[in-house]
Amino acid sequence: MPPRARGEIRLFWRTFSRNQLACAGGVVVAVLVLMAVFAPVLAPYDPYRVQPDVTKILQPPSRVHLLGTDQIGRDVLSRILYGARVSLAVGFVSMGIATIIGVLLGSMSGYHGGVVDGVIMRLVDLMLVFPRFFLLLAVLAFLQPSIWTIMAVIGFTGWMGVARLVRAEFLSLKEREFVIWSQSIGASAFRIIWRHILPNAMPPVLVAMTLGIPAAILTESGLSFLGLGVQPPYATWGNILNDGQGYIEIAWWLSLYPGLAILITVLCYNLLGEGIRDALDPRLRQAIGRFVRWGR
Repeated sequence: MPPRARGEIRLFWRTFSRNQLACAGGVVVAVLVLMAVFAPVLAPYDPYRVQPDVTKILQPPSRVHLLGTDQIGRDVLSRILYGARVSLAVGFVSMGIATIIGVLLGSMSGYHGGVVDGVIMRLVDLMLVFPRFFLLLAVLAFLQPSIWTIMAVIGFTGWMGVARLVRAEFLSLKEREFVIWSQSIGASAFRIIWRHILPNAMPPVLVAMTLGIPAAILTESGLSFLGLGVQPPYATWGNILNDGQGYIEIAWWLSLYPGLAILITVLCYNLLGEGIRDALDPRLRQAIGRFVRWGR
């Protein structure tokens, strides 16, 4: 790795590590991901097993069932752990789809300009006219709800912000000297975009991805809560909340714990994204660099 790259990474980490909230958010996100990956090991019970004993139904939190049981005797803790796998997977995959589409269209729009820019930006405006949640409901009305359908629909309706961000970065970067020099020696547009401009435009995209994952998780949870998202028997935080809404007066734990899981996940992802954004801000990094050199 070149010395300059190592210096950039060191400065990024120095800036990021000074933000205690961002570090705490990153730790919690890492723990949540590990819990989701190792859910089959960590879950104390089978999350899909229905208890034949009616005395096991709607049990409050206890030593046997740490977060209680639901209306058909399933362990809530096990369902929340398995629900984390689905909810986080939907967030990652859908935001990955949105990022790929946004980067492709945004890079073409920002680099080529003219008619290409006009067509793509009018498409972005057209997509932004419709409220996203109602657009999702309209699309899902014609499709069979499933995990992959939810991932695809959220991804294909969430790329507009990334496209506008990448376009803005390309409009700025394509006027730089290294791009003009590459054009002067006859480099192809594909090579200039993917080898020179796009790597320099990726830091804001990374921040947008980090902040977009919790939005996708919230969207999936809302759809599942309405019964239009991931369908049973798969456990997600949204459909666990949906199961608990009819028993909120006698079984508060069915709504409290999945709601807390959504709240903590979204909050920590936002803290992590804010920390990454601040660490990638050139003005802040330059100020910290001057402070470090002054301290020496």
